[in-house]
Amino acid sequence: MEQVRFLISGGGTGGHIFPAISIANELSDRIKNSKIEFVGAKNRMEMEKIPENGYSVSGLWISGIKRSFNYTNLLVPFQIIFSLIKSYLIIKQFKPHYVIGTGGFASGPLLYIASKLRVPTLIQEQNSYPGLTNKILSRSVNQICVSYPEMEKYFPNHKLIYTGNPVRKEILNINLKKDESTSFFNLKQSKKTVLILGGSLGASKINEFISENLSQFKSYDLQIIWQCGKNQYHDYKKFNSSSVIVKPFIEKMNYAYMASDYIISRSGASIISELCIIGKPVIFIPSPNVAEDHQTKNAMSLVKLNSAELVIEKDLNTKFFKIFEKIHFDNIYSKKLSKSIKNLAKPDASKIIVNQILKSIDYA
Repeated sequence: MEQVRFLISGGGTGGHIFPAISIANELSDRIKNSKIEFVGAKNRMEMEKIPENGYSVSGLWISGIKRSFNYTNLLVPFQIIFSLIKSYLIIKQFKPHYVIGTGGFASGPLLYIASKLRVPTLIQEQNSYPGLTNKILSRSVNQICVSYPEMEKYFPNHKLIYTGNPVRKEILNINLKKDESTSFFNLKQSKKTVLILGGSLGASKINEFISENLSQFKSYDLQIIWQCGKNQYHDYKKFNSSSVIVKPFIEKMNYAYMASDYIISRSGASIISELCIIGKPVIFIPSPNVAEDHQTKNAMSLVKLNSAELVIEKDLNTKFFKIFEKIHFDNIYSKKLSKSIKNLAKPDASKIIVNQILKSIDYA
């Protein structure tokens, strides 16, 4: 049978990259004679993470527009032109049967050119409020897979498929015991552990709050696994100790999830999908620096279902520990949160998306 070729683009943050890798893995599992290549943005996280997962990636010279005035904004029109040209050359050379985008700067030029060349295309939107790239692409792509209902207010209704968010294979199929996971981080199984996730790039306000309140956490006899982000690790690595594990980025997230008893996290859509599968009590601290405050909207969709707690950044000092103590000291409430968030899991998102792709290319 003829080799089936797929181009996939998604990057900038783990929230775009990991769903793209999940879709690629599902395609690889289902189509033994497939060839999959990625297209990302040069000097972004995907150029490292995608090869680590066994796929090749080409980089486009492209970046987003800075919200405040920055001279680099003057380069954006030239970056778009060069990225469109390179995307055209990549598609002509690779000859994909299907092109998939999961958001991020690089997916814009690639998916736009693919649609103009009449190559079947699909975008996957993780958030309850779509990013600019996917909103623009929605006019020209063939299918749009979404993670939240009622997305017809942003996208053409006839293209929508409600799938949920793809989740990494190692998260879907965790086969670890608590003692294995705590030992991996050199922590004690007898103590409860808090996992702190500020996103792959780091979160300044969360990091500042944690560093200023480590003594409060220790007063509860807790251990901490703290992903502070690569950009800020040099400022926070000094807090490493036998009970505080500071990491720039957690490579083995399955171990971190299983070692934890409570999770404090940003509320990007991809991390929410993973946390639903993990089923631990969560306090969300949404990033306020995203389009249309979509992280708060993402988190509120769970809070309304009594599946998580939420503290906004400006209220960290006044409200966080009141909410944390409620979870930590009330075992019944803690279990209720765990059960409720677990019920929201959509573990088959990658399979549903790949089903749509295979149907489109008439792959039997």
